[in-house]
Amino acid sequence: MTENSLSRLIQIALQEDIPTVDVTTDSLHLDSLQGLARVIAKEDLVLSGTDPFTETLKAIDSSVTVDWQFQDGAFILNQQNICVIRGPIASILKGERVALNFLGHLSGIATLTRCYAEQIKHTKTKILDTRKTLPGLRALEKMAVVHGGGCNHRMSLSDGVLIKENHIEFAGGLAIAVNSIQKESRLPVEVEVRNLDEVRKAVSLGVWRILLDNMSIDDMREALRNIPAPIETEASGNMTLERVREVAELGVDFISVGALTHSAPCADISLLLEQRTST
Repeated sequence: MTENSLSRLIQIALQEDIPTVDVTTDSLHLDSLQGLARVIAKEDLVLSGTDPFTETLKAIDSSVTVDWQFQDGAFILNQQNICVIRGPIASILKGERVALNFLGHLSGIATLTRCYAEQIKHTKTKILDTRKTLPGLRALEKMAVVHGGGCNHRMSLSDGVLIKENHIEFAGGLAIAVNSIQKESRLPVEVEVRNLDEVRKAVSLGVWRILLDNMSIDDMREALRNIPAPIETEASGNMTLERVREVAELGVDFISVGALTHSAPCADISLLLEQRTST
């Protein structure tokens, strides 16, 4: 995400949270107080979102400083200090919820991704994300996947060709869809298939990657026997933590998991103000 894009996103988030004033903080007249706060992990987690966290607080008050004890991608244990914040107490209070929303959400994605990556680390398979992201947060969420040990699939519809079931249906068939795309674009073609017959057709068309969608273990095993080595393979659909290891051990190159971004729980992270001094 570019600096300008992040700045716009933060401004939208802050405008949503403080459309006019912070009634509670402003009514307490805390402007003369300086403070120190610590951000603490309340569970084991993988850190992601340090930039939006810092930039959110600085958007409230440029004098706020954040001293990170870890970098994005670090594995942090329960009760470890993640960073130390110094600055006006009123500014910290105004920015903490939006800043923590970014940090908790993105660290949750990174942590869940690590869980998937750990399940398959003994195989050649790589974990991919999908486009099942929150509007406006895709770049940050996909970066969180990388922090957790996963890899990014296409960022947008402009970045790659993936011919899916509905494309095939309305194009008039798999061969027509592939041939049409190859005439219009030089990008590698990935095709989603649902059964062994479609696997064989995709192989005959010389596509770059074949996505095995919602197939049983037995069907995926048979499909891989029919796909020559130059063609990459990807499995998708119902890829739970309990199932992903078995799928990876079949020998697929990639497993795409929508849950990384659409179902990751927010990481449990707290911000605690520890001291104050008058100025």
